[in-house]
Amino acid sequence: MAVPKKKTSKSKSRSRRASAWTLEAPSRSLCPQCNRAKLPHVVCPHCGWYKGRQAVEVN
Repeated sequence: MAVPKKKTSKSKSRSRRASAWTLEAPSRSLCPQCNRAKLPHVVCPHCGWYKGRQAVEVN
């Protein structure tokens, strides 16, 4: 059975595990009504439209 020659330090093993926790920027889509960037599947914060209808009144 293979045995490591030297102990792996805590910082080395933890930094290897931490690489899986990298964050990504949230995806964006364009609002078909006002053509501004918004989150997908969410009411547009600028015009209040969602799925082709006025969902929220925006002032």
